[in-house]
Amino acid sequence: MCPPELPLPPGQKQRLEAHSAPGPLAGQCPQLCGGQQSCAFKGTSVTPMSSEDPEVQRGYIRLPGFWKMLTVAVCMAFLGCLQAQELQGHVSIILLGATGDLAKKYLWQGLFQLYLDEAAKGPSFSFHGAALTPTEQGQEVMAKVLESLSCPKDVAPGHCANLKDQFQRLSQYRQLNTTEDYETLSKDIEARVQREGLQEAGRIFYFSVPPFAYADIARSINSSCRPGPGAWLRVVLEKPFGHDLPSAQQLAAELGSVFQEEEMYRVDHYLGKQALAQILPFRDQNRKALEGLWNRHHVERVEIIVKETVDAKGRTSFYEEYGVIRDILQNHLTEILTLVAMELPHNVSSSQAVLQHKLQAFQALRGLRRSSAVVGQYQAYSQQVRSELHKPSSFHSRTPTFAGVLIHMDNLRWEGVPFLLMSGKALDERVGYVRVLFKNRAYCAQSEERWAGAQSRCLPQQIVFHIGHGALGSPAVLVSRNLFRPTLPSSSWKEVEGRPELRLFGLPLSDYYAYSPVREQDAYSTLISHIFHGRKDSFITTENLLASWLFWTPLLDSLAHETPRLYPGGSENGHLLDFEFSGSQLAFSLQQAEQLVPGPGAAPMPSDFQVLTATYRDSPLVAAWPEELIVKLADDIEATAANAVRRFGQFHLALSGGSSPVALFQQLATGHYSFPWAHTHLWLVDERCVPLWDPESNFQGLQTHLLQHVRVPYYNVHPMPVHLHQRLCAEEDQGAQVYAEEISALVTNGSFDLVLLGMGTDGHTASLFPQSPTGLDGEPLVVLTESPIGPHHRMSLSLPLINRARKVVVLVMGRLKREITMLVSRVGHEPKKWPISGVLPDSGQLVWYMDYEAFLG
Repeated sequence: MCPPELPLPPGQKQRLEAHSAPGPLAGQCPQLCGGQQSCAFKGTSVTPMSSEDPEVQRGYIRLPGFWKMLTVAVCMAFLGCLQAQELQGHVSIILLGATGDLAKKYLWQGLFQLYLDEAAKGPSFSFHGAALTPTEQGQEVMAKVLESLSCPKDVAPGHCANLKDQFQRLSQYRQLNTTEDYETLSKDIEARVQREGLQEAGRIFYFSVPPFAYADIARSINSSCRPGPGAWLRVVLEKPFGHDLPSAQQLAAELGSVFQEEEMYRVDHYLGKQALAQILPFRDQNRKALEGLWNRHHVERVEIIVKETVDAKGRTSFYEEYGVIRDILQNHLTEILTLVAMELPHNVSSSQAVLQHKLQAFQALRGLRRSSAVVGQYQAYSQQVRSELHKPSSFHSRTPTFAGVLIHMDNLRWEGVPFLLMSGKALDERVGYVRVLFKNRAYCAQSEERWAGAQSRCLPQQIVFHIGHGALGSPAVLVSRNLFRPTLPSSSWKEVEGRPELRLFGLPLSDYYAYSPVREQDAYSTLISHIFHGRKDSFITTENLLASWLFWTPLLDSLAHETPRLYPGGSENGHLLDFEFSGSQLAFSLQQAEQLVPGPGAAPMPSDFQVLTATYRDSPLVAAWPEELIVKLADDIEATAANAVRRFGQFHLALSGGSSPVALFQQLATGHYSFPWAHTHLWLVDERCVPLWDPESNFQGLQTHLLQHVRVPYYNVHPMPVHLHQRLCAEEDQGAQVYAEEISALVTNGSFDLVLLGMGTDGHTASLFPQSPTGLDGEPLVVLTESPIGPHHRMSLSLPLINRARKVVVLVMGRLKREITMLVSRVGHEPKKWPISGVLPDSGQLVWYMDYEAFLG
């Protein structure tokens, strides 16, 4: 029995979280016992006992093993008391948007399930349905919803009726609109707690409202409806959490200004689905069997799939703004990917550890390009949009209702393993699953009829987390019998009974160890329980949210003007949406010779234009759409490299930093397996005066997007020495002279085989800037310069050294470069005003590569 006056020590929550983990508590109890390995109760507190304690010396207990066991037992009892005490008291749950569709379909049922699970354990509840709906109308709607609630199947009808009646008496509707309304709500809660002699434990505000209303509601809660000292506040937020990275950052900043991070619970209801919630426990419980399998050496690919048969009819206003990638892939499927790919914490019950490892998985995702995705749209969609949103008859939407995306991770565990994410509407079946397909290196010499049944090593080997629906019809975990027999908790998962007619992924169900939940539970019921218990690992933190948008926004931007492939819908789709991948590129398997969206306003496709060749400033110009331009430039660089190695035995390549070359680095890394990297020396054209591991370092960008993916001998990589003697670009360290001497020693005549440059909107190139004579002429090969924008201090190759190169390539991309492109086309040799105009190789070749936006605007 816990004494009622038991104090809650500082840091209680962290210790409770540690206590909830499975495994030994060694290292946890000493936090409570002042770091000692022995402790005992004295009154109502835990007091350390050491070997110097007189009571110990008098012979109370002298067995070390006994003391260790007693320590664990005492600490577990103490922490259990703390946890029980934290959950005692009164909890108020305020459901905002209580009369909306989500609340009516899922949230009230989830709250009722919470009441069924927790009410008997001690806490008292009150449930407040709130909305803008007038009181009388809101009460009617809410009464109908509460009447429709259901109990689990094992609850007798009479008992269920009593429970529903209790829940209804604890639930009331109120209109919440003004700050005064929130003040009144807070006073009502406080009055009830005082009247009934209770202590307030905390308040939960569930935002089942559009995101545009979040900020105003948050300010009202913060100013007028926070609980008093000693009680917690939890606010629950529903997606969408922004439309892209800037909007997500803005919303996060608004919420972060009034709520602490630990108070916010962003819901992704897929994380409450039973099969998906089992991914981490499954990996943990089968850690020994999976330890050698869950990596690039054994996994062929991972498929994360959600297919729907319904279309977007009735939801086109939402879908026009978000589309399938924002609706499903950016959140649900990406969260699932992190559960599969993240490093497994030692303690999977630690919310902090799980969230930190998920963030690390986000940070390992390789950037997406346009060629990473295929998109489609069912044929009736544009007509539905015209009808529902009153668009003109000429309107054709470019919003994708189908998407397949190929993702890779840049870490040792998953390097080279394709993760395929796919979702769409109006498809041939409703099903969702995560499928981990393993490489099969076995060859069975005998015929198939002599194979050892489901145990044969020649059969496919896979692990499937079946989300639901489909032929199986329910959540399940499937493991090929030729892999291993998995361990799942018998209290919550049971083996699926034999269904000989059922085949999954081409194999009979009997070829799998198959498990389904003992009792199926709605995702929202699971998540509401986790909110009540403060389990943050089932929700999306601000850091993880912004990391996801940072990953997806570039692809979304590149698809904004893309015309999706049309498909008829349902079984008539045939093979129209089949896709295949090669390297880092994804493409539909069936090519179509004509544009599928007719009519005025149809955007030109990259395939409508060939790569153009012309002249610019009396030098060759190659112009194309961005993707074709990068492919062409990468091919040309490889050809130049092969020729240099053939003639001289090595290839010296100097690369600029910045954002423009990133796509080129990725193309070289993933699409050029014949590139002579072993004979290539890589140099930098310029560098920011920051440590080489700094994200703003040009070398760091080169490392991230190219070096870690190719096999260049480390002694052939030559970063600029901007960080010497723990100083950055100090004149006395002579870093520029050191680099110049290295170039002179290794590069014949100081003539690079190829120098890659860019052009800034002010006409600068490398780190040679207008109105600054440094590096434009004279003898120095490498110079220190000043940039008008930070980081201001730079190191750069000089213009004379650049012009010694056998070939100089200038890459210019983006609409922002259109103005400077036009200006530079008209100026003469004026490097002090326009440093780029001074690029003219002494005896080599200059070639310009421009995308159509920079060239044509």
